[in-house]
Amino acid sequence: MLLWIGHPGVAMPKRVLFIGNSYTYVNDLPLMLKNVAASAGDTVIYDSYAPGGYTLQQHAADATALNKIMQGNWDFVVLQEQSQRPSFPITQVQTSVFPYAEKLDSLVRKFNPCAETVFYMTWGYKTGDASNCANFPPLCTYQGMDSLIRLRYRMMADSNDAIIAPVGAVRKHIRTHYPGIELYDTDGSHPSPAGTYAAACSFYSILFRKDPLQITFNSTLPGTDAAHIRMAAKLVAFDSLGSWHVGEYDPQAKFSYSQTGNTFLFANQSAHAVQYAWNFGDGGTSVLEHPSHTYTNAGTYTVRLIVSSCGRTDTAFHTVTTTTTSVAAASHFSTRIYPNPVKEMMIVDAPAVFVSVSTADGRLVNVLHGVKEGKLVVDFSTLESGVYLLRLKMQDGYVMEKVIKE
Repeated sequence: MLLWIGHPGVAMPKRVLFIGNSYTYVNDLPLMLKNVAASAGDTVIYDSYAPGGYTLQQHAADATALNKIMQGNWDFVVLQEQSQRPSFPITQVQTSVFPYAEKLDSLVRKFNPCAETVFYMTWGYKTGDASNCANFPPLCTYQGMDSLIRLRYRMMADSNDAIIAPVGAVRKHIRTHYPGIELYDTDGSHPSPAGTYAAACSFYSILFRKDPLQITFNSTLPGTDAAHIRMAAKLVAFDSLGSWHVGEYDPQAKFSYSQTGNTFLFANQSAHAVQYAWNFGDGGTSVLEHPSHTYTNAGTYTVRLIVSSCGRTDTAFHTVTTTTTSVAAASHFSTRIYPNPVKEMMIVDAPAVFVSVSTADGRLVNVLHGVKEGKLVVDFSTLESGVYLLRLKMQDGYVMEKVIKE
């Protein structure tokens, strides 16, 4: 259950920094994004640094680019590599692209703890890269160049836990399904106004996580072309947000627990969270990462964990059941439970009248049990390795034992 912290019904502005080159400044992509977002009721506050032909390597040594990143308070920092470099042979990319993507991403995280790095996936030239075709044949065609660019941007995002603005993928969909829309300038490389509009719709889908069909701004395009581009952005970007890592690094709440009598030890298994708020269902609360809690009254309680980071939250629930009789209260029974850890059969040497086995998170599991030579035998052979809770009902109380299945 993902929640956003903010005022209901109020769209939170997105602060976006673009670090790129002419693919960013031609037709003013940042302004185009601001306009498409405004038409859908959303606000973009932006800055941009995009000298012509600049590479990530140059940005990583440029005081202006570095200072803009270190200014802080960005929600997103967009990194765009020079148009050809990502499509070069992998050994070249590993030395001239990847290290500088990592350096800039590290700076983003250091000075913008709540920002996400966005890699601006560009596209293949209209008919391939003729200048490098002889030396590297995959670049001789649009398809070959485009597929390599797409792969390398994915590699950059994967290795830096970043998200992708899949502009190149959206453009490929448009080329395939709406070939009458010209996405290129006359040089066969830079974006036409339609190409920049496609980029803006793609960024809107990714940054706001909203359907681009809400956009009403058409820029200078015919209404039909603008509608086709918005549909392409919906199908490729918005309908597959997870494919571009959007939401993957949001806080994700998860926990398990073990029980001894009426005392529960909660194991926090959440991801990407920095704050924790527990409610144990009986009025008790905690902000510890791995708390324990003892219930004083018998009953069934709903335990809630809310985790948060940078204005985003997620919630997980478990239901637990307690009795007023703890392990200590039943300790007068002569009880031996062995072996523990167990591989197959466990012997319970106690006057038990009922036995149950549950997982660490409280889910009952079916196991076979019977009596052999006067002792209760419990078959764990069919269970997966892990931690289980064995609960024995006696004549006058209960005994609970944590069991490890090897």
